[in-house]
Amino acid sequence: MGLTKQYLRYVASAVFGVIGSQKGNIVFVTLRGEKGRYVAVPACEHVFIWDLRKGEKILILQGLKQEVTCLCPSPDGLHLAVGYEDGSIRIFSLLSGEGNVTFNGHKAAITTLKYDQLGGRLASGSKDTDIIVWDVINESGLYRLKGHKDAITQALFLREKNLLVTSGKDTMVKWWDLDTQHCFKTMVGHRTEVWGLVLLSEEKRLITGASDSELRVWDIAYLQEIEDPEEPDPKKIKGSSPGIQDTLEAEDGAFETDEAPEDRILSCRKAGSIMREGRDRVVNLGVDKTGRILACHGTDSVLELFCILSKKEIQKKMDKKMKKARKKAKLHSCKGEEEDPEVNVEMSLQDEIQRVTNIKTSAKIKSFDLIHSPQGELKAVFLLQNNLVELYSLNPSLPTPQPVRTSRITIGGHRSDVRTLSFSSDNIAVLSAAADSVKIWNRSTLQCIRTMTCEYALCSFFVPGDRQVVIGTKTGKLQLYDLASGNLLETIDAHDGALWSMSLSPDQRGFVTGGADKSVKFWDFELVKDENSTQKRLSVKQTRTLQLDEDVLCVSYSPNQKLLAVSLLDCTVKIFYVDTLKFFLSLYGHKLPVICMDISHDGALIATGSADRNVKIWGLDFGDCHKSLFAHDDSVMDLQFVPKSHLFFTAGKDHKIKQWDADKFEHIQTLEGHHQEIWCLAVSPSGDYVVSSSHDKSLRLWERTREPLILEEEREMEREAEYEESVAKEDQPAVPGETQGDSYFTGKKTIETVKAAERIMEAIELYREETAKMKEHKAICKAAGKEVPLPSNPILMAYGSISPSAYVLEIFKGIKSSELEESLLVLPFSYVPDILKLFNEFIQLGSDVELICRCLFFLLRIHFGQITSNQMLVPVIEKLRETTISKVSQVRDVIGFNMAGLDYLKRECEAKSEVMFFADATSHLEEKKRKRKKREKLILTLT
Repeated sequence: MGLTKQYLRYVASAVFGVIGSQKGNIVFVTLRGEKGRYVAVPACEHVFIWDLRKGEKILILQGLKQEVTCLCPSPDGLHLAVGYEDGSIRIFSLLSGEGNVTFNGHKAAITTLKYDQLGGRLASGSKDTDIIVWDVINESGLYRLKGHKDAITQALFLREKNLLVTSGKDTMVKWWDLDTQHCFKTMVGHRTEVWGLVLLSEEKRLITGASDSELRVWDIAYLQEIEDPEEPDPKKIKGSSPGIQDTLEAEDGAFETDEAPEDRILSCRKAGSIMREGRDRVVNLGVDKTGRILACHGTDSVLELFCILSKKEIQKKMDKKMKKARKKAKLHSCKGEEEDPEVNVEMSLQDEIQRVTNIKTSAKIKSFDLIHSPQGELKAVFLLQNNLVELYSLNPSLPTPQPVRTSRITIGGHRSDVRTLSFSSDNIAVLSAAADSVKIWNRSTLQCIRTMTCEYALCSFFVPGDRQVVIGTKTGKLQLYDLASGNLLETIDAHDGALWSMSLSPDQRGFVTGGADKSVKFWDFELVKDENSTQKRLSVKQTRTLQLDEDVLCVSYSPNQKLLAVSLLDCTVKIFYVDTLKFFLSLYGHKLPVICMDISHDGALIATGSADRNVKIWGLDFGDCHKSLFAHDDSVMDLQFVPKSHLFFTAGKDHKIKQWDADKFEHIQTLEGHHQEIWCLAVSPSGDYVVSSSHDKSLRLWERTREPLILEEEREMEREAEYEESVAKEDQPAVPGETQGDSYFTGKKTIETVKAAERIMEAIELYREETAKMKEHKAICKAAGKEVPLPSNPILMAYGSISPSAYVLEIFKGIKSSELEESLLVLPFSYVPDILKLFNEFIQLGSDVELICRCLFFLLRIHFGQITSNQMLVPVIEKLRETTISKVSQVRDVIGFNMAGLDYLKRECEAKSEVMFFADATSHLEEKKRKRKKREKLILTLT
């Protein structure tokens, strides 16, 4: 089939104009060994790394489609974990900027991510109420923790113990024992959602933030510290008589009595509350790395800082208090008394946690991060709700610390949504205007080259010559700016209501404006004498007015300047002759007002886009409607023809931009990328570029490629994408012994896991075919009495003429670690017997023992019933048992030998430099044990 009409594909070229988007959180990251200089912020689907000192974007971590909802840097500072709206997590290397690891397990947006102390495990909480703990090194999921009834708001690992504490919008704080993966304690002391959670004072204290103005403080006592885990059981039972238990309870204060003493790992007791100044809910609650500064903010622009005092400082304070109290008591006591009266001083929570100061930012805070510089200075970085990043610093050790704003990133974006876009005639400059500023961007470098303050802008264009721009505002003013100086040349009161639309006349001598005061006004450019200099400057003067019965929403000149199209609030488009202003045609048919329209380059067609979601294409000669297209799932916000063609672009509130053919009434392609309503778009005069702006604060540049676009293929690709999305939404495969709805595994079915399972199936089928061929070949050779050449499989030749079983192993090695279990889960049982036989071979050869064992144990677990009931598989399993045990012990021996070797090298290094390189924890452990034994003896003597 020959190509009847060739279209060229437009592709996403860049995202700019956004400094930080609202769904995620800001974090400090370490780059090039520097701390406190670089921050990572979510920017729609990407993550931008900004240099706070220079105010420059230095790295973009490229996302795919979904918006970023959560960021967490790894403890070693080399990686950044990024959570997305669809529940996926990617781990990026900050050195290369590549995301090599992907975890798919959640069904909804990620709300919290936290690494453990060493960075080996990552806990993720989501809106789907699950917490999943991932093994970052092995790139696989460890387990899923179910229990919360609403979105998770925070998850924290404990440093010393293998415990996890989580909070949710279901008002609960849950404690999880990660050894047994169960929840052993639920704190129900909150009446509203728990929004934040921090651990302080060597994890002996927990602070929670809810929807009221108090931060609740809880004391944590670990009961395991009292018992010696090294002791054998009988000794333990003998030593812990009921009397001891009572003494312990008496020592640690009133414990809850909801569980048996032996089940208890720790106990929580409310210590009191700290009152915040904000009256609304806690949005974020955080603590710096040293655990000294606690900070929280609500839905306003104030961050409250508290200082956690050390034991020494508290003691000092108490001694002072004691002195004061004694003095007071002495004064009050009678002069005749000889002995000192008894003085008691209670230590309050306010003595331990002191308010430091408040930091007031320039707008409402979305999120913040703290860092302590080596000089003792505290840096706080804020992502604000108006697309702005600010950095404040203060010295908390001073008596009255004053926060100072040290830097802010503002140039790279507008504070509010961009309402109008225009291209310069040379396709190089792009104008964007919002409620407070006009910015001029260089299209090729995406740098902002001018920023000028304006009123609320609604429409704009470059004056011919590209040296000035005209802005139409919500108050009906025309503002004329000079680009070279960035000055406002003139402000003219043009309309009494909003100035909704402007259209430059084709002869480029003037323009027309339409406003909410039911009038259309014609303007001419003129040169007037400038009062401040000898030269003349550009100005505009009104020539004519056309009064109408309804508000004017949109105006457009025809290319020959004979006709003027005016869209009115009564849902019609009226067409007038420009010279006489006489009425020519009325285009009616839209059910809601026409918001946007454009006339094609030859003046033959006019396309109108309306709030009724339809686009209508009309002939401009008789005003007949050629076609009505259902264009978007929400209002059509902007419409523009590509110059010198009958193709046009529409932008809708449904987050999509679509390209259409006005001759064939075909939908050509959809440009997806924006995450919120699209307000406006502009097509460059050459037609090579399209720029669009959205409520997600981003501006996007789309570029025309040389790649031809064939409609059938485009529809096919759309259907494939739909299918791939539906695969992930299908029911998860059933696992025997599990109730419906309980998902024991950490992964979820995605198109990648389905493809991986298909690859395994294909490899097994190829192995079956090849082994059958081998047998046939042997029989033929036997019959012929000589060697006959064996036809080789092209796939195996491509892998370097390997054996079929080695090819199966290659396929297993090629599956991503994070997708392995889920791929095996969707594999039909008919393939399992062959896989088990192959695994036996691989383990005997000692190839990839760890990987094969992982697959083997998983298959045994999910197909246990079928494998045990199958007589054919009994000998295979027997063999597997023998080979696996011997090979695994061999691998273990090798690892043990390597560990001993490393230990030896470590000792050598230490001896050489006579310095403790590796701080050894064993001495601490011994010391702890000794203290514990002493305490136990003391308890025994008491009882």
